[in-house]
Amino acid sequence: MKERHHSDRKSILSIVYIFLGLFLLMMGYYIYFMVMRSGDIINSTYNKRQDILAQRVIRGEIRATDGSILARTVVDEDGDELREYPYKDMFAHVVGRFYEGATGIEETENIHLLTSNINTFEKAYHDLTGVKSLGNNVVTTLNTKLQQVAYDALGDHRGAVVVMEPATGKILAMVSKPSYDPNHIKDNWEELLEDKEKESPFLNRATQGLYPPGSTFKVLTTLAYIREYPDYEDYEYECDGSIKQDKMVVHCYNNKAHGKVDLTLSLVKSCNTSFANIGKMLDLDRFHSLCEDFLFNSYLPIHMASSQSSFTLQKAQSSVKEAMQTAFGQGNTLITPMLNAMIAAAVANDGVIMKPYVIDYIENAYGNPIKNYSPQEHSKPMTAEESELLAKMMREVVKKGTADDLNDMKVKAAGKTGSADHGEGKPAHSWFIGYAPYENPEIAISIIVESSGTGSEYAVPIARKVFDAYFN
Repeated sequence: MKERHHSDRKSILSIVYIFLGLFLLMMGYYIYFMVMRSGDIINSTYNKRQDILAQRVIRGEIRATDGSILARTVVDEDGDELREYPYKDMFAHVVGRFYEGATGIEETENIHLLTSNINTFEKAYHDLTGVKSLGNNVVTTLNTKLQQVAYDALGDHRGAVVVMEPATGKILAMVSKPSYDPNHIKDNWEELLEDKEKESPFLNRATQGLYPPGSTFKVLTTLAYIREYPDYEDYEYECDGSIKQDKMVVHCYNNKAHGKVDLTLSLVKSCNTSFANIGKMLDLDRFHSLCEDFLFNSYLPIHMASSQSSFTLQKAQSSVKEAMQTAFGQGNTLITPMLNAMIAAAVANDGVIMKPYVIDYIENAYGNPIKNYSPQEHSKPMTAEESELLAKMMREVVKKGTADDLNDMKVKAAGKTGSADHGEGKPAHSWFIGYAPYENPEIAISIIVESSGTGSEYAVPIARKVFDAYFN
């Protein structure tokens, strides 16, 4: 009898443990869903709740930080609603569109725009009388002045400009070209689809464009060398304009011989051969780990569509030639302008990467706050001492290097130029990353100008206009 009683007790306990385990799994999934998936599900165009809300609520406005309207719903005399974008194509990628598939902020903040938090009694009265209530407004971190300057400065070139606050992660401007006018998306849809194969006007190059980083990547190569070689101050290299490895020849720009350079001068003069030489000296697995700490091979912590930047260099599978090419920003490495802005911002922010964000707060139709968004630290891939070293070197790039056209500005800037080859016979992509002021950074910037030439010739002048607009 005792054995039978003991067996029954074990069976009951087993059932209890099974149900307890199932309960914990269910609670775990519930928490995961609420934290990780609920936003995606509720904003999905397949969510029927949106259709119900749209019957009761007039979609709210999207505004810049100064109150300028970036998107609004206009209701005509017949009660028909039309989504309107006063700045036309200037904010098309970051603000997005509502018709022909929601994108940008229109997509990510869809549920907020279709929710009305006006007075409960007023809303109830509207429901009874069949009148739609006004939806909540989304107030962004975007600065219309900086956006306009960046948009105009990029001109007719393809490319992107990202401007952000290093200490907070606030995105102040995000331009991508070519663009399109979301006001006429229905009329021009077929034409834009045809153009998609050539110019890709729907692609947000700031977060989705992938490019060889060129010499801007030398910032991370420098950090890798500093970590591996505590005597980095003793580094010396004699540049005669080229360096050979097997049948590969690496040239400095215009085959210029820089002579004897140390680590700082290698960055200041953007000496390809010196960095190719450094590439032969680095532990590739450590280099790989460092780059992954800087969010290569990962999706960015940003609430909008983005691509993964790619770093493939590894000891077990990479050749010396690939290591040399990668070290000066070529090889197989690809980066988004957004990540390059975050790297510049990390140097400016004592080594801390902040989560980039573009929504400042949500308010109801009468201006009463509903929800505020605050800066969040993502990671710290380098120490404050390491960021200070890189900052000093990037300051020298502006003082007497490839970005010296910024040296006579009212504020002191730091940065790094880049010219990225991307195809035989094609002009290089032009890059600049940097920040200002040097002593107390307020903004960081990343610029890519496709198939144009050198960073100092095309990207630096854009940076100057943005810096001037912000500080003057």
